Amino acid sequence: MNFLMEVMQLLKPELNKEISDKDWDNFVYNRKSLRGKHLELWQHLSGCRQWIKVERDTSTHEIFRTMKANEDNS
Repeated sequence: MNFLMEVMQLLKPELNKEISDKDWDNFVYNRKSLRGKHLELWQHLSGCRQWIKVERDTSTHEIFRTMKANEDNS
């Protein structure tokens, strides 16, 4: 599985809007790595290549639930 991003916390820059190099670096590289329960988007790269949502604790790596990428989070 390949981890892509934290689904709920990632804010993309506006399309077709100029941003500074610093803002771009912060978007790509300088994200907070908070401990606790997070919803992440993963891809099964070595197999079916499908995307799934994974709710897990980033400190213990405990997985609470998984769901299809197009499923509602509630």
